[in-house]
Amino acid sequence: MSAKKVSSGKYTPQPTSNRFTYILGGIAILVIGALVVGGVLWSSGGSDPRNDGYGSVQNTAVEVTIEDDGAILLGRPDASRTVDLFEDPMCPYCAELEHKHSQELAQAIDDGQLAVRYRMLAFLDRASSSGDYSTRAVAAAQCVAESGDARAFSAFHDALLSPDNQPAEGGKGDIDNAGLAQMARDAGASEDVAQCITDGARIEQASADAEAGRQLLATTGAAGTPAVVYEGTVVDALGNENWVSELVG
Repeated sequence: MSAKKVSSGKYTPQPTSNRFTYILGGIAILVIGALVVGGVLWSSGGSDPRNDGYGSVQNTAVEVTIEDDGAILLGRPDASRTVDLFEDPMCPYCAELEHKHSQELAQAIDDGQLAVRYRMLAFLDRASSSGDYSTRAVAAAQCVAESGDARAFSAFHDALLSPDNQPAEGGKGDIDNAGLAQMARDAGASEDVAQCITDGARIEQASADAEAGRQLLATTGAAGTPAVVYEGTVVDALGNENWVSELVG
């Protein structure tokens, strides 16, 4: 229905027809219903952690090293196979992948079925409040890995990508070096590691390594992060919830 003309320039709201009101009401009900159904599907197992309750790496035979190109290799020396995992500490889809599969990966690593080469990137620095969060988080991970404490690295890596800790893209704040250092302590890292993080000792190196990782990612055919690559083939880690078991099976 068109609005009635009024003598003044002031807009006067006009009543809408009952039919139009019913249409709006029906649309609202459909939208609410879709949200409810979506929420039920989401909470009924779509994002539930695999192997929930296992935790991070536990086996003392697992080792962690920083490779020449800055990748962090976590696994037993006798691991059957190795995958490359590209991720940015601020990437929400990377956090989603870790939430769902980190405990499953931890057991595969402990059992020697799999080693993971973490290639940590920092292209989301620009989306952080500090302007360099991703780089500082990569540097912190390198400080932990440099200590050779595989269990501390695994726990720290899990904490770094936990929804409780991961800063939001474009958010009003992120975690400073002191906070990252405390996170490392909580993961079992030493005071020397905490000092490395607080001092930003590896930031320059981490920045160079993250850029090298970004360039390598561009050659894999992956669309972005997270990306899992096994023997040159990109694994559908977000679309196929069985990718870990299929790799180790």
